[in-house]
Amino acid sequence: MSHQENDGTSEHDAVAELAMEGLEVSPKRRAPRLNERILSSLSRRSVAAHPWHDLEIGPEAPAVFNVVVEITKGSKVKYELDKKTGLIKVDRVLYSSVVYPHNYGFIPRTLCEDNDPMDVLVLMQKNENKEVAVNEFLPAAEARDAIKYSMDLYAQYILQSLRR
Repeated sequence: MSHQENDGTSEHDAVAELAMEGLEVSPKRRAPRLNERILSSLSRRSVAAHPWHDLEIGPEAPAVFNVVVEITKGSKVKYELDKKTGLIKVDRVLYSSVVYPHNYGFIPRTLCEDNDPMDVLVLMQKNENKEVAVNEFLPAAEARDAIKYSMDLYAQYILQSLRR
């Protein structure tokens, strides 16, 4: 199927006309218009990256790991991960004077007994973007063991999903 040119003639017709005049022409594919390219790329990928499954836990896990922050310190909005779609949706708004005291979220590529990724509370003095290592909130060895166990559960979950 050929694309229509602006003047109403197709690319195929233009090539045929030049060939009749004795000119050798190799037909070129016309680049699709921008909106066609966008729609085409969207149809190849049905959803955006999933924060639980597609984000890396980090090369130094379980000692240092990445976190998806669902609720920021001082916020009145409670967000929740939709596990099926990967969207982070508003769950509720706190209408009292209560605010969340710390950044709260989850560790990607982990799984706990409640079938959710491992929750994490990020304790910081300021709202900064930096690495936060497991510290004395739990004894470090116990925290690392819990994260490692959660990583192993996630790996088992993925293997079972692939076998289905």
